[in-house]
Amino acid sequence: MPLSTISEPQIQLVKQYLLSLQDNICQTLALSDGKGDFVEDTWQREEGGGGRSRVLSKGAVIEQGGVNFSHVFGDKMPKSATAARPELEGRKFQAMGVSLVIHPNNPYIPTSHANVRFFIAEKEGEPSIWWFGGGFDLTPSYVFKEDAKHWHRVAKDLCAPFGDDIYTQYKTWCDDYFYLKHRDETRGIGGLFFDDLNKWGFDKCFSFMQAVGDAYLEAYVPIVEKRKQMPFTQRERDFQLYRRGRYVEFNLVYDRGTLFGLQSGGRTESILMSMPPLARWEYGYSPSPGSPEAELYQYLKPIDWL
Repeated sequence: MPLSTISEPQIQLVKQYLLSLQDNICQTLALSDGKGDFVEDTWQREEGGGGRSRVLSKGAVIEQGGVNFSHVFGDKMPKSATAARPELEGRKFQAMGVSLVIHPNNPYIPTSHANVRFFIAEKEGEPSIWWFGGGFDLTPSYVFKEDAKHWHRVAKDLCAPFGDDIYTQYKTWCDDYFYLKHRDETRGIGGLFFDDLNKWGFDKCFSFMQAVGDAYLEAYVPIVEKRKQMPFTQRERDFQLYRRGRYVEFNLVYDRGTLFGLQSGGRTESILMSMPPLARWEYGYSPSPGSPEAELYQYLKPIDWL
């Protein structure tokens, strides 16, 4: 997809939206948790820009969750951004976004991730090159089909005003992106993933990014409320921690956002807030046939939930 050089973007409008989105998500998740609150940590980047990281730890529902806003800029694009886009070489850049990962206490509540972002690359005497990206995905240890259907129904509904094929296109992209090649399994049950979005012009592309950002709470909070009182034992907790290991593997081996953050000189603590507070690996682990733990593995592939 060619990167857009038309329809000059309104950078300040994007920033205002992202800051308000961070506020709304933190307030709503803290309310759902009922005990913890997000602690804010602001930071500055030496090369330009900064952000505000918000983390909730040891809550009643959320074991650890982070909701980060960042706005960074510089004179040279990181290698992770120019590897597939040589036309960006030698351009100044700005990147801003909200990224979040929520790791719940209860193994029956899935880990969730969401991200919306905006990039613009500029060079004197040439048109700006800009695009939006983002999405959200769900990583359960125990799959409830009604939760998966709800998650994907919200995703499909938000995509509907933008085209009949948008949900299918971005769901497939999510299944392909959040895939651990070395494990031959998806990270979870998917959702939406999009990048390089500029084909509709700035206003419509910005509207789609907002639709994705706004839909995250609608998709996730009902699942949290439904599952947070479910009793569990050490067996479920151990399996949850084992599956969190897969989350770590993906983020450190494949995730482009992690790579971009580290290569662009971002704040390491904020970049790695996506890591779970506890995880475990077990050599040669295989769940007992017919167990609830074994059931998960039949869902770690692209599935038409709707």
